[in-house]
Amino acid sequence: MCGLIGFTYQSGGSTQDAPIIANAMTRAITHRGPDSEGIWWEQNEPLVLGHRRLSILDLSPAGNQPMQSICGRYVIAFNGEIYNHLKLRSQLEENHRGFTWRGHSDTETLLVCFAAWGVERALQATVGMFAIALWDKQEQVLTLARDRMGEKPLYWGWCDDVLLFGSELKALKAHPAFNAEIDRNALTLLLRHCYVPAPYSIYQGIQKLMPGCFVQIPLQGDVARSKDAQPEAYWQLNHAAEQGLANPFTGSPEAAVDLVESQLSESIGEQMLSDVPLGAFLSGGVDSSTIVALMQAQSERPVRTFTIGFDQGGYNEATHAKAVAEHLGTDHTELYVRSEDAQAVIPKLPNMYCEPFSDSSQIPTFLVSQMAKQHVTVALSGDGGDELFGGYNRYMAARKVWGPVQRLPVFARRAAAGLLRSVSPATWDKLFDWARPVLPTRLQLSIPGEKARKLADVLALSDGHAFYRQLTSHWTDPAKVVIGATEPRSLLTTPSAWPETDCLEHAMMAMDAKTYMADDILTKVDRAAMATSLETRVPMLDHRLVELSWRMPLDFKIRDGQGKWLLREVLYKHVPREMIERPKMGFGIPLDSWLRGPLREWAEALLDESRLRSEGFFHPEPIRAMWAEHLSGKQNWQYHLWSVLMFQAWLEVN
Repeated sequence: MCGLIGFTYQSGGSTQDAPIIANAMTRAITHRGPDSEGIWWEQNEPLVLGHRRLSILDLSPAGNQPMQSICGRYVIAFNGEIYNHLKLRSQLEENHRGFTWRGHSDTETLLVCFAAWGVERALQATVGMFAIALWDKQEQVLTLARDRMGEKPLYWGWCDDVLLFGSELKALKAHPAFNAEIDRNALTLLLRHCYVPAPYSIYQGIQKLMPGCFVQIPLQGDVARSKDAQPEAYWQLNHAAEQGLANPFTGSPEAAVDLVESQLSESIGEQMLSDVPLGAFLSGGVDSSTIVALMQAQSERPVRTFTIGFDQGGYNEATHAKAVAEHLGTDHTELYVRSEDAQAVIPKLPNMYCEPFSDSSQIPTFLVSQMAKQHVTVALSGDGGDELFGGYNRYMAARKVWGPVQRLPVFARRAAAGLLRSVSPATWDKLFDWARPVLPTRLQLSIPGEKARKLADVLALSDGHAFYRQLTSHWTDPAKVVIGATEPRSLLTTPSAWPETDCLEHAMMAMDAKTYMADDILTKVDRAAMATSLETRVPMLDHRLVELSWRMPLDFKIRDGQGKWLLREVLYKHVPREMIERPKMGFGIPLDSWLRGPLREWAEALLDESRLRSEGFFHPEPIRAMWAEHLSGKQNWQYHLWSVLMFQAWLEVN
């Protein structure tokens, strides 16, 4: 993996400062590319490009960036991997016989594709993950582009008349023209979702390029014309979903399983291409186990797999991962971490995540990445299976809960909500623990108290979209907590952003892929892994598999109250069913008890009432009340409080 930066010259500024500024920006993201650094600038050009390289393909200097095309017209800075680049090379060679390559990097392949086919056609031809800055010297146009599903980050925006862009905000902040202020409206979205969703960032005027989009910015003439440039899509998840549902797979369930296995195997095979050591994360769950099983089926040597475990019950899947690894014959490494080890990561988070981010599984994700990096440079991940094949409990809730709820009279909903709220989440947890030995598997829920509270909240909602938004919200009215803020529109509150689907479950899966997966899951993995200079790859998000998944009927994804039927059937060809069938655990930490125990003093300092008042971002009263309830054990407000704490910790160092 790599990191890129770029900026335009400030009006009247000296070009002699360009390499000094570019070096400062690239140094800010050295962790993304520790192997080499490159700067491109020319005296008569309005643009500077910079790059940090983590060498994966073509370890020679021929793969260094920024890279210029042989014709001299284009310059590229590229972060990512193009998995089908060898096939693209073959196509290019057929059309341009006698062409000579300088090296065998995918960067060079991509650059020649742009020169031969143009921007949009080249982007549509790729299979991969990427953030790209392409400078056309002839037309004086900068193109910024991001992969279809949002695996790689790309921030961009104007500070006065200077265009800044890069892989992380910390690179933009290293430029002397950076003057953006914290966006209080975006802060409300952090409290609601635990992340700042694209296209917003925590800073006013700085945005994330949306997945599947590119923007072409002319850099000659009036700067106002440059600022008018708007992103456009070269691929849309909504279109893929609607096309898939309009042209459904009509074969047998067994044929569907074979088709999914074939495409996933092909995707994994392409993503195993590497000139450096490669492995995979293995939790022992359906998704990661499927990835590892199909990797091992294509490998002549044992695949390197990595798991971390916790001694605290309810948060440890290492034993399950070890059993899967032994069955598949992988070269398995596991590390059991103490609570103290995980807590020691917390001070690193504000720098690791260049804007506030509060999915607490960021901590174990960093720890497993840190361990894997000691052995490999690339790790495959099982992310994406839940969104594509219906794995989250909320999809089951759409059918089991929302269907009956919307048919109930209003007074009955209110009565049921009151009953659920009359029992504290802690008591619900105890009741479920007591009853667990006699409960069927589908009722052995994780954090049942939290789920009971959320159910109470949704009982009086008006429609399925509101139901989904409620399920994915933490602070339900964050504008009342953030001083001087109005919650802005997001994809979830924009009706036109929702695809036309055949059922609520499919609509939720699409919106999860566009929001939660892109802005939470992929952000979490990218920053945590990149902090250790580890490249991660996500085979489930190959757009060919994404498009195939949308051709599959819902019954092939969710059956008998259980999600990911197709993936499970693929996996059971390689791993015994009884090794996998157990309640979904997730990749979390006991944050609720930590906040009442070893993290209490740290949290208390960040949530101090006088501090909150002096900083002026939050109304202290609701936060202090929530903190008191959490400490007493009456309610588990870990997610709400963690969002505030992560902003406070980030603010302290920014």
